Order: sequence, then structure tokens, then C-alpha cells
Amino acid sequence: MTPLLILLAIHYFPILDKFGSIFLSYAVGCVVGVAGLLPSGSSDVLTGVANAAIPVAIPLMLLSSDIKSWRHLAPAFVKSTLCALLGGAMAIALAFGVFADGSKDVFAQAGGMLAGLYSGGNANLASVMYALNVDDSVFLQISAYSIAASAIYIVFIIAVSKYIVHLVLPAFKGERSGGADGSYEGHDKELFYGLFRKDNISHLAAALGVALFIVAVGFGLTQLVSLLESVGVPVNFQAVFILSISVLSILASLNSRIRGIHRSFEAGSYLILVFGLAIASRVNSGMADNINYNLLWFTFLATFCTFAFHVLLSFVLRIDGDTTLATSISLICSPPFVPVVAGVVKNKAIVGPGIAVGLIGYAIGTYYGLLVSMLLFEFC
Repeated sequence: MTPLLILLAIHYFPILDKFGSIFLSYAVGCVVGVAGLLPSGSSDVLTGVANAAIPVAIPLMLLSSDIKSWRHLAPAFVKSTLCALLGGAMAIALAFGVFADGSKDVFAQAGGMLAGLYSGGNANLASVMYALNVDDSVFLQISAYSIAASAIYIVFIIAVSKYIVHLVLPAFKGERSGGADGSYEGHDKELFYGLFRKDNISHLAAALGVALFIVAVGFGLTQLVSLLESVGVPVNFQAVFILSISVLSILASLNSRIRGIHRSFEAGSYLILVFGLAIASRVNSGMADNINYNLLWFTFLATFCTFAFHVLLSFVLRIDGDTTLATSISLICSPPFVPVVAGVVKNKAIVGPGIAVGLIGYAIGTYYGLLVSMLLFEFC
């Protein structure tokens, strides 16, 4: 209900459209969480809501994809991914140099975990932790501080990043819609009108039906892959699930009838608002207790310098701003956040390639994290 109220507010108070529905969703969620307005024990419920919204949102947002247009975007995304990984290593090395005096072993481990996290998500953070035999207390602190840094980073991306990158980086080249149903301009108003008009109910039902079928098949594939664990093969279930539903959605988009379903992208965008509210509502004032300030500032400096170095390298290689933002958030926060950036920059075309970048990160994150940690041990 709250996302609908936000869309209604944007409709009746046009000045709110300057902020956008995604930013307002995160802002409302943060206020609710910090103010303690949620009942006790709601954290698990919010996690469940977020986990349920994203697997359905991704197929909805990919069904209208024009995969043929991706071949024009691939070179830029490959270069941007390399810039992000190099920028991350540079940022972690800088933070290490500033904060690691007297505790180099701990900070080298922390740097490796952050590298794994900001390229391949929590699964790779845990993998690096086990590989380096990191103390549980250090692991828990890095996990908590990275959540706080990522939350602020998301707000930064939503609120101001597009203005910064579009000042220093080239404009996006190619069709910004990336799909079958036209431009992203005026998306929030169109989202309100498009989803809730009676003549679009049948389209919405068809899109949800296809999306739910894809999620069910993807879950089934995940269960099959889980059999590998019985023979000792480690499995990243989140990566397998996201990869499965993404590939199935892209294959479905090759069918012109499915690709032509109206408002599928907008329906996915609505679920992204639900996801944003659920995630942001988990922020609370208690997160400020028992802080190790050296590790905290190390994490924050590494996070935001990763973005800064990424933008700098993108400037050198003339990579456009939309691609840079999509790559950055896909690696730092995970593929489900790519549609958030698509909404911010009003460009559907970056959703599919951006998610693909994150999936590559899942695959290489552990190795990248271990490499960064080894370099810090050896040379810093």
C-alpha cells in the first residue's frame, strides 16, 4: 500500500517527481526504521518481503528487453567492469594505507573480504572469510559496517550520483528504452497510470503469470543444482537462482508476443519500490552501538573511493555515465539493484547487461577478494 501512496503523492504534488519514486521509497523506509515505528520482530518479515519482491521483479523487467541491442552495449560494460574491479583494488589499498597501522593482518583480511563482497556479494564475503581464517568478530564487524556503507551509497546513487556522473562522463549511446514499450521519460507518472488502468489489467496478469512461471522453473533448477552439494561441490544458491531466472527471462523476451506485453517493466518497477521500502525499513538507531571506528572508516573509505576511482577510470576511457552507474551498483550492491539505477537514470536498456555484470561478479568475487588480500599482505 505504501508504494501506491508514494505514487499518488507524486501524482498530486508534482514537485515530488523531482526526487522520484525510488528515492522516496528509500527515504520513507529509513524514517520508519530509525523512528522505530515498526513492531518488534518485523525484521524477518521485511527480509521475506524483499526476498519475494526481487525474484518476481527481475523477470518482469527483463521480459520487454531487446537482446539484440545488447551487442552494442557489451564493450562498454566489459570496460566498465574492469574499471570497477581496478578501482575497487585501488580504493581498498588507499583505505589500508590510511587505517592499517599496527593491525595490517586484520586490515588485509578486511580488505579481501570487502573486495569479495563488492564484486560478488555476501556469499563471496563468507568464502573469503573462510579461506583467510578470519576471526568471527572481524567478519561480523565488516558485515555490519558494509551494510551501513551500502545503505548510504544507495541513497547517494539514487539522490545525486546521476548529476555527478553526467557532468563528467559521456552521455549514453543507443536506445534508452531497451524494450518494446517506449521511453522511460515520465516513468513515475506513467507507472501510476499504466498499472492501475482497467484496460491494462489483462496485460498485468499475463506479465505476472509469465514471471511467476519463470521464478518457479528457476527455483526448480536451483533445487536440482543443490544435489551437487551431496557430492562435495560448493554451490552459490543465490547466484544460481538469479542466473536461472535472468537467462529464462531473456529467452522469454525473444518471443515477440511476450516482449510486447504492456506494462511488464512498470510492474517490475512497482515491486522495486516494495523492495526499497522493505530494505530501508531495516535501518535502525541501534546500529551505532559498539563501533570499531578504524574498521568502520576503513569500510566507508573503501566503499566510496571504489565509486570515485571507477568514475575516474570511466572518464579516462570515455565510458558513459549510465553504464558506469549500473556496473557500480551491480557489483557493490548485487544485480537486483540494477533496476533501481535504471529508474534513476530513466534507461531500461542497462537492466539486462547490468545484471549480467553482477552475475560475473558472483563467479569471480572469491578469487578477486583473495587476490586483493594477498597483494595487501605482500606489498602494503
